[in-house]
Amino acid sequence: MENIKLGIDFGGSGIKGGLVDLNKGELVGERHRIETPKPAAPQPVAEVINDIITHFEYKGDFGVAFPAAIQSGVVRTASNIDKSWIGSNAEEIFMQVTGHPNKVLNDADAAGMAEVKFGHGKDIKGVVLMITIGSGIGTAIFSNGVLVPNTELGHIHYKDKVAEKWASDAVRKNEDLSWKKWAKRFAEYLQYMEKLFYPEIIILGGGASKKFEKYAEHLKDVETKVVPAKLQNQAGIIGSAGALL
Repeated sequence: MENIKLGIDFGGSGIKGGLVDLNKGELVGERHRIETPKPAAPQPVAEVINDIITHFEYKGDFGVAFPAAIQSGVVRTASNIDKSWIGSNAEEIFMQVTGHPNKVLNDADAAGMAEVKFGHGKDIKGVVLMITIGSGIGTAIFSNGVLVPNTELGHIHYKDKVAEKWASDAVRKNEDLSWKKWAKRFAEYLQYMEKLFYPEIIILGGGASKKFEKYAEHLKDVETKVVPAKLQNQAGIIGSAGALL
């Protein structure tokens, strides 16, 4: 039986949507991307999401992978989006603007859920650590396939700095770091995660996962198996749609 839902990934630079076949864990057709509005405040973001729904002529509920800690639809953090989101109910805002019921969840949690169901985290016993690398660093932790939501380990302090302010892909670009120099920092962050959680596998998602071959050799001191997301940068779209099940 066909089971197709719309998933939307709200990122720092772009808001991407796609129809997802939840039986196969893959996109149906091309994704649609619109630049993230500046500022990324509730009303303009909701309008972009409505434009994506209209583009696909979609009817029904949809999922949104959101760059914040989310509790029952309520936004609790705002590191790479407008601070006016904090304390607001994103699900209610999207419902008001689009007229569609929806499910909002943390973006790294969404990407991790997709990888655990359809990707490299499938059927792995023990701890799976998903890390998304983009405007910030997002994390999702699973124990025997069960998610611990809203871990936000990109916000931990490492070397007197917030980790994502030191080792995100945005930092690599802003400081014009070579892949080797950036990877040295990122490897230290991964080693710190190893000491805290002893994962069976570390899965890398986000935009930088597509360039894995440029820095993989510089992660050799990380003992845990590190792989790029099987679903690559589509994991957030697929995971957000899958959250509707």
